[in-house]
Amino acid sequence: MQRILLVLMSAMLAVMLAACGADKSTETKGNADAVSNATSETSQEQTEQAKSTVYPLTVKDASGKEITFEKAPEKIVSTSPAETEMLFALGLNDRIVGVSDYDDYPEEAKSKTKVGGVVEPNAEAIVAAGSDLVVSGISISEEALEHLNSLGLKVFASNPKSVDDVLSEILLLGQITDKQPEAEALVGQMNADIQKVKDAAATVKDKKKMYIEFSPGWTVGSGEFMDELITLAGGINIASDVAGWYQINEERIVADNPDVIMYTLDGMDNDSGKTIDQLIYSRTGWDQIKAVKDKQVIGVDGNLLSRPGPRITQGLLAISNALYPGAVK
Repeated sequence: MQRILLVLMSAMLAVMLAACGADKSTETKGNADAVSNATSETSQEQTEQAKSTVYPLTVKDASGKEITFEKAPEKIVSTSPAETEMLFALGLNDRIVGVSDYDDYPEEAKSKTKVGGVVEPNAEAIVAAGSDLVVSGISISEEALEHLNSLGLKVFASNPKSVDDVLSEILLLGQITDKQPEAEALVGQMNADIQKVKDAAATVKDKKKMYIEFSPGWTVGSGEFMDELITLAGGINIASDVAGWYQINEERIVADNPDVIMYTLDGMDNDSGKTIDQLIYSRTGWDQIKAVKDKQVIGVDGNLLSRPGPRITQGLLAISNALYPGAVK
């Protein structure tokens, strides 16, 4: 009987010791996890602090002019829809005090004070806004830019010609405004989209020809970001033998016989009142173009194609899907 009691007591003691060990193990693991999480949070904070902008900061804009910032700008005016999208994407809503008359994205941009057109912004409105940074875009005239500079305004001129230019501008604006982590995260996501399209394009054996009509009767040639988007997507821009933006030759498009035609949904001919797709289907001989016969005339939000801003990679994805549906994984 005593032997049985000893055996039972020994078993109970073993169970108790095992339970204590398990409790200590769980407690130790919990403590380790807490330390690990705290270390991770501290490391993240240190990384963000390391990426904080050090002022004074001197940068060069697209015109080659050097601009020095003593601190992060607190009142920002944008005269360009693309740059406005960049600023909002960096989380600068509270610091934006003025935008161009054409700024409509994101939704918050519509409620901002308007400061005129993209070519000739209203200098008086910009001065009245009390801005310590004015960001201009690709459409501003040289005369308007010179006038803003002559008023002593701190003007950052941009003129992105390529996708890389857009990415670089986002990073530079992030540095100027002390939003570097946000800028790097945004550029990282855009680069991921670009890589997806490049991977899909690498599998293409027979490249398709594309024609883009971004405004009634107008297309884009070489040297512009819209032409680059077609190339990145693995397509051939039939208009690339001419540089820049130019008016089309209707017979020439028929002769080049594109596989895909892309047009902007918001485009309309002022004289006839026709939309771009209506113009395309009404042109003499265009019913013989492969894209028309195959019903590969595709409309897209014009802002995704024409604005060299943070949504430019959405335009790239749209072009890729139009050329090679389902290729992007």
